[in-house]
Amino acid sequence: MVPGIIGKKIGMTHVYDEKGTMVPVTVVQAGPCFVVQVKQQSQDGYNAIQIGYGQVSEKKLTRPVLMHLKKRGLPPLGTLREIRVAANKVSEYTPGQQLTVEAFQPGQYVDVTGTSIGKGFQGVVKRHHFRGGPATHGSMSHRAPGSIGNTAPQRVPRGRKMAGHMGCQKVTVQNLKIVKILPEENCLLLEGAVPGPREGLVLIQPAIKKTRLT
Repeated sequence: MVPGIIGKKIGMTHVYDEKGTMVPVTVVQAGPCFVVQVKQQSQDGYNAIQIGYGQVSEKKLTRPVLMHLKKRGLPPLGTLREIRVAANKVSEYTPGQQLTVEAFQPGQYVDVTGTSIGKGFQGVVKRHHFRGGPATHGSMSHRAPGSIGNTAPQRVPRGRKMAGHMGCQKVTVQNLKIVKILPEENCLLLEGAVPGPREGLVLIQPAIKKTRLT
């Protein structure tokens, strides 16, 4: 079992299971990824692997990153991510090793991490799900936040829910079930929704909570 794989969100569709029930799924084109670097406790202070995804033009990479990849005989990869690995699993990976969707199994649960869709500057009703003020009887405050602080101290408390930038944040959705695997197209069909827009990058890892329960 691989510790994780990087993919690209294609979009949503639906499939039917053995009982004929419609299941909404998200199609993610995951991998193939390459192991770029293996970090060990004795040398780096922790155990992890660095994986790369998405071949790009050499002009889009900085020279240090390009040399980092060429040193290991790898093509120019646009995305690099580091994933922690157990101490007894580090020896299973070597630079240049390829990670594909075939390492996963249908029915397995995974955690998917991505960047949520940016929605710009939004008010408290949309951003924090405030109820809002009265809509009638002369009210002039329909979607305002109301009081944002006490008379004393005369300042706004730290962490107060207010209007501001919404979205574009790191989001992890846990315990998504792999409905189907398409090895020929490097695709995973995950039950439910995945964070981020179409063509957005996501990191797929084995579910932590499901692993603990089993």
